[in-house]
Amino acid sequence: MSRVSVDMSMSLDGFVAGPNTTAAHPLGEGGELLHRWLFADPQHPRDRQVAIEQRAAVGAVVLGRRTFDVGAPIWADVPYPVPCFVLTHRPEDELVMASGSFTFVTTGVDDAIRVARAAAGNRTVQVMGAETVQQVVAAGLLDEVQVNLVPVLLGRGVRMFDRLVTDHVELERTRVVEGGSVTHLRFRVVTK
Repeated sequence: MSRVSVDMSMSLDGFVAGPNTTAAHPLGEGGELLHRWLFADPQHPRDRQVAIEQRAAVGAVVLGRRTFDVGAPIWADVPYPVPCFVLTHRPEDELVMASGSFTFVTTGVDDAIRVARAAAGNRTVQVMGAETVQQVVAAGLLDEVQVNLVPVLLGRGVRMFDRLVTDHVELERTRVVEGGSVTHLRFRVVTK
């Protein structure tokens, strides 16, 4: 069965996007600093390896409507070449792109994860967007967290786990990779 995972770059003060996320600033103001490691030229070998492994593992994506709205015009395709499921309250017809499709799920996070797992097969369901991650955590559906810890302080913006509406969640660290300037931390969600 597939794992449900989140993989986000995060500032030392806990932000995964800067403030004022818009189509012009899809990662918020200053948020592009969180992804410099991913697009560095040349990219550090350990950072490159982490990115290659993560990308190869993804079999389906669940993302929120806001992430879709600001990301789709920039991507001009799906974010990964796999089926993508948009968690939304606004139904739309399936949107077929060059490398995959966006299917709009209006029946809640449980259904979005269920259909994504079926599409992913043995590969990972990647969750995108802080609010969507929080819903997945609250539903008890998250299996793994990867934080790419970036040495920058954004001061304000969007936090991945800002408004969790659940009891505490225990994590077990399963991997640490020191990249060029980024530290990649992977955790498994401990189930009770």
